[in-house]
Amino acid sequence: MKGPSHSRIFNPLKLLMFLSVFICVHLWIQSPAFAAQQTLTGIDVLEAQDFAPLKGKRVGLITNQTGVDRNGRSTIDLLAHAPGVKLVALFSPEHGIRGLADERVLSTTDAATGLPVYSLYGDTERPTDAMLAGLDALVFDIQDAGVRFYTYIATMGYTMEAAAAHHLAYYVLDRPDPLGGERIEGPMLDRGLTSFTAYFPMPVRMGMTLGEMAKMFNVEKKIGVVLHVIRMQDWRRSEYFDQTGLPWVNPSPNLRSSEAGVLYAGLEILQAGGVSVGRGTDNPLERVGASWIRGAEFAAELNGRAIPGVRFEADRFTPDSGLYKGEPCQGARAMVTDRAAFQSVRMGLEIAAALAKLYPGKFDVGKMIFLLGNAATVERLQRGEAPAAIVSGWDKDLAAFRRVRAKYLLYGQQ
Repeated sequence: MKGPSHSRIFNPLKLLMFLSVFICVHLWIQSPAFAAQQTLTGIDVLEAQDFAPLKGKRVGLITNQTGVDRNGRSTIDLLAHAPGVKLVALFSPEHGIRGLADERVLSTTDAATGLPVYSLYGDTERPTDAMLAGLDALVFDIQDAGVRFYTYIATMGYTMEAAAAHHLAYYVLDRPDPLGGERIEGPMLDRGLTSFTAYFPMPVRMGMTLGEMAKMFNVEKKIGVVLHVIRMQDWRRSEYFDQTGLPWVNPSPNLRSSEAGVLYAGLEILQAGGVSVGRGTDNPLERVGASWIRGAEFAAELNGRAIPGVRFEADRFTPDSGLYKGEPCQGARAMVTDRAAFQSVRMGLEIAAALAKLYPGKFDVGKMIFLLGNAATVERLQRGEAPAAIVSGWDKDLAAFRRVRAKYLLYGQQ
């Protein structure tokens, strides 16, 4: 008589292994990392819809090199070949349609499609009547930096206003806030300081996608455009850009990585005061320096301030363009160690305070107003108040903004 088949014998070890694998797979599917691999931007969703919302329309597309789908195909090419859609004109923001210019840009013609490319960072920052002639809709597809003073926000606002005036529909193909959609930070913009780098009274870091901001602008500024936001799928507010699974495309010539993007708000506010933030080097927006700074002393002062979530190393560099071009500089390289604890604008204020302490008269704190956009914050810095106290003084204004912001969030109510 044959013995029992080994395949029919209950094996608790195999069952345990199976359950372990099943649980691991289940947890992985539920995890942010898995969700990040599935993030679809507005253009991806529009493709999945076979471009149905735009069919029968003559379209003007506001975009640049960041307007690509998950597979790297440009939104220009996709709309140019979309069935039933007539792409009529292109509009480019600061840095041009390919994102390479660091100066004013002329209107031109797109070589691939033969379409006119109207520059909104040249003779005008707003589309003219002639540019909008014959259009039914404007479509906006640009990745921003998650920071108030990035000019793509104003370009969106200005083109929304123009669309409303010309009775055009307006579509935002939404993309992630690259700094995540949870934290807001920095002082509120003074209402009298709106400009091309400060379109709407909000903090430096607002924790909103462009689609969410478009909704807020449309209501709070009473623009009244017929607005359609093509929402992302499977983006979580907790995710920074490098957690989305999307390809990084430099949104501007000097913003070259997600890591630099995290530091950007706190370093960029310093440049107007008279220091280099690394433009003209291999690591722009990750360092700060000047010809009159002593690197070891400066880095030690910054580390001694125990700024949450970041540490500094003494640095040397010689920019080949921009501020201090061709001059040997010393300074400090910033490295984020804990994103959850890190506050970029707090870091910027601490650096400004350190510069004022170590090198009196060399750094002009007053000029930080151009990007900070808040006179009280600059005045408190000039008086020598502690950055931590200045930051805590924003709490009431930020709470009020958070209440306004909550009405327009599309991806959860944090």
